[in-house]
Amino acid sequence: VFWEKEQISSSQTVSLLCSPRKSKLKQGVTCSMPRVRSTLTGFFPVVRWLPKYKLREYVWGDVMSGLIVGIILVPQAIAYCLLAGVEPIYGLYTSFYANIIYFLMGTSRHVSVGIFSLMSLMVGQVVDREVFLAGFDLNEESTKPSPDVFNGTIGFNLTGGNVHTVELMGMQCGKECYAITIAAAVTFLAGIYQILMAIFRLGFVSVYLSGPMLDGFATGASFTILTVQAKYLLGLKIPRHQGYGTVPVTWINIFTNIHKTNLCDLITSAICISILVAGKEIQDRYKDRLKIPLPTELVVVAGATLASHFGDLNGRYGSSVSGHIPTGFIPPQVPAFSLMPRVALDAIPLAVISFAFTVSLSEMFAKKNGYTVRPNQEMLAIGLCNIIPSFFHSFTTSAALAKTMVKDSTGCQTQVSSLISAVVVLLVLLVFAPFFYSLQKCVLACIIIVSLRGALRKFKDVPAKWRDSRNDAIVWLVTMSATALISVELGLLVGVVFSMSCIIFKTQNPKVSLLGRVNDTDLYEDLEEYKNLTPPPRVQVFRFQAPLYYANKDSFLKSLYKAVGVEPFLELTKRRKAEKKAKEMSLKQAKANGEKNNGDVTVGLVQRELEFHTIVLDCSAIPFIDSAGMATFKMLVKEYKEIGVSVLLASCSTTVIDILQKGQFFGKNDIDMSSLLFYTVHAAILYANSAAVSKPEDSVV
Repeated sequence: VFWEKEQISSSQTVSLLCSPRKSKLKQGVTCSMPRVRSTLTGFFPVVRWLPKYKLREYVWGDVMSGLIVGIILVPQAIAYCLLAGVEPIYGLYTSFYANIIYFLMGTSRHVSVGIFSLMSLMVGQVVDREVFLAGFDLNEESTKPSPDVFNGTIGFNLTGGNVHTVELMGMQCGKECYAITIAAAVTFLAGIYQILMAIFRLGFVSVYLSGPMLDGFATGASFTILTVQAKYLLGLKIPRHQGYGTVPVTWINIFTNIHKTNLCDLITSAICISILVAGKEIQDRYKDRLKIPLPTELVVVAGATLASHFGDLNGRYGSSVSGHIPTGFIPPQVPAFSLMPRVALDAIPLAVISFAFTVSLSEMFAKKNGYTVRPNQEMLAIGLCNIIPSFFHSFTTSAALAKTMVKDSTGCQTQVSSLISAVVVLLVLLVFAPFFYSLQKCVLACIIIVSLRGALRKFKDVPAKWRDSRNDAIVWLVTMSATALISVELGLLVGVVFSMSCIIFKTQNPKVSLLGRVNDTDLYEDLEEYKNLTPPPRVQVFRFQAPLYYANKDSFLKSLYKAVGVEPFLELTKRRKAEKKAKEMSLKQAKANGEKNNGDVTVGLVQRELEFHTIVLDCSAIPFIDSAGMATFKMLVKEYKEIGVSVLLASCSTTVIDILQKGQFFGKNDIDMSSLLFYTVHAAILYANSAAVSKPEDSVV
């Protein structure tokens, strides 16, 4: 009967425990209209805010900012294709699809998502490497496609001589086809990584990208971009360097071939840079008076295109031009899964950097304009801004600071402005794209280089960074140097590892101090930092300002021994040596006096009196400890006790106390807690002095 009762009660207990889980599971899989509506509005925020759109209040600002950003976006989209190593049409596709998708899924009202110079550079390095490994010539002018080779992405037959091709997804693929296929594959993978980061809530990864590290990375990448584009300014036809050391090797190649400079491109570049810089300076100086940004890039592109067309600069002077840009859209194509193992690692930094820039810009402008964003939804949005366009011959996108600032300064209210920008790009795709045939590549390079002004100006901030924080300045310099001199991907890795190493170094070598009492108060502060402090008599108060764990326990012990001036093991060794020496002298003296019982001599040795009888460890600046830290505390208590010194803990956090209790630092059932742990330093000192008075005065060995 008892066994049956036990079975009944246990089964009831199991059913009671399982019923809440079953109900939660049932609620999770139940499909209802409110749940569908909530999921839909969560996944597509546009469904929530668009019906509440205040037409009269918002439409003017959204239309103006959308038009202006679209006008800026068109020349940049064409120009950044030079960085990405693909044809100009694909930059327009990327900008169009990214704006549409973010309009539907983004939670930020101001962020402009689309083509971005840093992303284009990173994609371009992957594209050039794979194109080179596939056997194609990286010299842009060296090959012309043949009539019997079909370019699967552009959709028309090409003319020329015999050209190297590769078979990809059942068709012969030329250089341009292979380049955009690689770009689409790495973009698809980057988007998949971002979606997985959103699903598994891995947004915390971005916290390891510190501000100085990101600034150094952006500056180093900007210097790399400038280097890669410098050949276009001079009209030099040299291939992009593959592997590490792009910046030094490229400059060596430029100076080696400087005698081949195309004067037409050089003069055009000088004129365009002068106009673009002048326009930017006027914009910066009179930004309070100018209601809209000056469309300097569009003016330069239009003027340069007309000059190149009517002056026949390509035919007469051999100036490189953009070439034919087809109108309309290419049929979608599934990314080449066979190529993805080759670029799987390359997609990781692309995913992390794209996500980090997008979320940080979203949060920055949301805080500025008084609303909130959902970082996880932002990760989903930017992930789908990469996955979906990869089927439509696009490459990796991200939020762009410059265009986002333009949107914010021109009255943008919602993501309707992104829809307007997409319409501007669509108009170019359908109508105006062929008119850019004669646009010189050096003009596009000028647009890219001038857009780097902000990042390159960071060099002027280095002295100020050094004054504010040497650690941050060193992180900036190391990351920038690694990015510029080695490679962009390794620069990012070096920056993350070095910045984290600096934090570890700080915890291994933290600030330590002895504390003194502020007159007639219960407060204790650093004796070196503050004046008019009184050290407590015969008590040493030691503060360690870092976590105590396996990597810095030795540093903790060394700093403590140095601060108090007594290392227990050495002190005990000295006393034993002195005792042994005294015993030997007593034996000699007894022998000299002719005493018979030499072996029975007893030596009474008074211990060396120390300047203190207690060490109080101020743990207020120790956020946590591990098992090694707890063992260090145990060792200190034991070793100092052997030389007659007590060790007390004060101001411990609850986290530290919990770990000490679990490790039985206070004895079984915490029996010694009241004599080892105190809420304040002052309470510990009062206890130490009262305990010292109650001790017997004789301390004879």
